[in-house]
Amino acid sequence: MAARWWAPRAWLPAGWHDGVLLAVDAQGHWAEVRPGVAEPPPDAQRLAGPVLPGLVNAHSHAFQRAFAGLAERREQAADDFWSWRDRMYQVALRITPGQLRAIATHLYVELLRGGYTQVCEFHYLQHDEDGSPYGDPLAMSWALADAAADAGIGLTMLPVLYERAGFAQPALRPDQRRFASTAEGIWATRQRLAASGRPLLTAGLALHSLRAAPPEAIGRLRTLAEGFDGPIHIHVAEQTSEVDDCLRHTGQRPIEWLARQGLLDARWQLVHATHTTPSEIDAVAAAGAGAVLCPSTEANLGDGLADLPGWLASGAPLALGSDSHVTRAWREELRLLEYGQRLARRQRNVSAAPEAGQPATAERLWARVQAGSGAAAGLGPWGLQAGARADLLVADLQDHALRGIPPTHLLDALVFSSPGRPWRDVMVAGRWVVSAHRHAGAQAVADSFAEAMSEIWDIRKNVAAPGHAV
Repeated sequence: MAARWWAPRAWLPAGWHDGVLLAVDAQGHWAEVRPGVAEPPPDAQRLAGPVLPGLVNAHSHAFQRAFAGLAERREQAADDFWSWRDRMYQVALRITPGQLRAIATHLYVELLRGGYTQVCEFHYLQHDEDGSPYGDPLAMSWALADAAADAGIGLTMLPVLYERAGFAQPALRPDQRRFASTAEGIWATRQRLAASGRPLLTAGLALHSLRAAPPEAIGRLRTLAEGFDGPIHIHVAEQTSEVDDCLRHTGQRPIEWLARQGLLDARWQLVHATHTTPSEIDAVAAAGAGAVLCPSTEANLGDGLADLPGWLASGAPLALGSDSHVTRAWREELRLLEYGQRLARRQRNVSAAPEAGQPATAERLWARVQAGSGAAAGLGPWGLQAGARADLLVADLQDHALRGIPPTHLLDALVFSSPGRPWRDVMVAGRWVVSAHRHAGAQAVADSFAEAMSEIWDIRKNVAAPGHAV
């Protein structure tokens, strides 16, 4: 394989550049990224189109891929996040490690094709179906790690602290039995994952939410993680009822509580952060913490709209997640992120900032989620720059959404034009995992996924209809 490539045009941390020479080292990182090279040197391979860095998918529940598209009917007076959650638990209660591997591998191939080259797995599906630990307590974690290796995507595992069902419920519900964990348990899991030496595997920590992690457990985890510099993720302020519950039991809003406890720093990633006040956003930015927005899931579940202009103005690091995987491409996430604001405000190009020299909506959003990707995944430098992992996407200018588009408007068309399959080639750590739109294992992976779905939903026996009680 060539160790040097030449791109006619590439997105670097400072934006678009023409004639970019890219060299990868033996560890799969960029040794050199040099713009302004008019023609490819003799030893460099010419890439087939413009190049962008891969993106981190900063929030994933891989097992929920088995539920995507199966909760879109309502047979009761109302449907919301909480009723969706009860139905989603049906998947969580029956999936096996083998099925999880099949589902996650299929998902991770889809994410690669959607332009993601690293995924952060917010992992709380820990135990056997009856709630008891597996012989190896990390059986489900290894299933996800194996799936990422099979697909060729980078993985940040985030074992989740999950001790109670709610602020006023000191224990888990019976249908949450597979999620039970303690601060000591997730710290030990994180240590085992980090010590495994698996290529492209990184490990951080997560707390499910303030309703699921009591203050005493958060305090224990804080002590255990003293000196740990990796990512710490938490669901926060996703639902208004969650904010109301937190106010009722603590006297403070969720992000406000985290800030006043002195917890927030550059390690923390606040997932969803949908319902915020300006002072909370300011506190997050001042602490150097980041926010992970999940537009397709937040729309699918009726969560609400984040204060995107507030987050953009604050300078806080931002990242994207596909969460429940109703969509699996970052182009769709960015489009929905902006369109939600347009619908709410009845304005166009809400995220553009011409007064700051950023008139292009897609470019401003893309630059922000690119800049926040490395910290969200615990990877440090990210993108097309020396020292970062050698990940990239080669755009296919023959794709229907990109035909005839001026080079200056490529990102505009990627995000706001019709759906397509724009990524001709995808590289992870210096290795091609998608070439000419083809992933080598895709067909076998899809077949295994279909088999796992058949088993989970009893399709052959027609016993259980998705979305109904079993």
